[in-house]
Amino acid sequence: MLKASDVEKIDLLRNSEDFLPVSHAYFENWNIRVVSRKEDPCKNYLSPHRRDFYKILYISKGTGILTIGTHTYYIDNPTIIFLHPNGIISWKNLSDDSDGYYVLFKKRYLDEQPILKVAMEKYELFSKIEKNVIRLGENDLAPLNHWFEIMLRQYEDQDDMKEDRLQTYMQMVMIESLQVANFPKPDIVSDEYRQIHDFFQLLEAEASNINRHNPVRIKTAKEFANSLAIHPNYLNAILKKYTGQNVSTHIKNRLLEESKALLIQSDWSLQEIGFSIGFADQSNFNQFFKKNIGLTPQGFRKSYQIKN
Repeated sequence: MLKASDVEKIDLLRNSEDFLPVSHAYFENWNIRVVSRKEDPCKNYLSPHRRDFYKILYISKGTGILTIGTHTYYIDNPTIIFLHPNGIISWKNLSDDSDGYYVLFKKRYLDEQPILKVAMEKYELFSKIEKNVIRLGENDLAPLNHWFEIMLRQYEDQDDMKEDRLQTYMQMVMIESLQVANFPKPDIVSDEYRQIHDFFQLLEAEASNINRHNPVRIKTAKEFANSLAIHPNYLNAILKKYTGQNVSTHIKNRLLEESKALLIQSDWSLQEIGFSIGFADQSNFNQFFKKNIGLTPQGFRKSYQIKN
């Protein structure tokens, strides 16, 4: 169960030197990654925005606090976790020892692997929050270690067929996990964290519905607080407490991320992109983007095209 001392530690997530949000992975050109936690342990992070990848996190050694939406889990035993791209998640390391693996794979990889997609829909490990987390016993580790070790070796090989083989091994991981499935109940989450979750969920809903004919509706701290029926000062205070950033900074960062995605992934004009995120005047959008990114929107779009 979650201890009071551990709640205090996650409250201080904002003070961690390695606190990093999970970035939008579509800025990097890859389909699947397999990583050893021993060599590259998960850093502390809060991911309030949608990601472009699914994640299987296998913890064979290590302690931490994982939050998925409003469900919080104190991880102090071997555990395997299946994370959907749309989930609001955070992770806080509570120990120096880390072992296990994690696998990231993009939505486009899943579209190219229909058999894997069918298996994921059947087993519901990614889609149902009550099935996202499976607690493991010591006897459950050997078969999972076997499949993850094979995946890591295959991933490191230069082989045109490796992505096809990796989807087979991920299916075996899901089957092995379900055979020993022990779904723990989440620990109690404070009212403050629920309100933070509601804010990020609303922010994501606003940003993800942006299009040329449907610009962002609410974009100020006061408007978000009113929609959540809480005082703006209170919303600012709890966000500062848990994330180190105020409401306006989170809104700004989310609109910048959506701007980057539209500049990279669409052929929309700069005026259309600026309008969609709330700027009627393109010059104001240019100023907003350059002030925070260091490049004009056009310069950012060109630099990404040159890089790729």
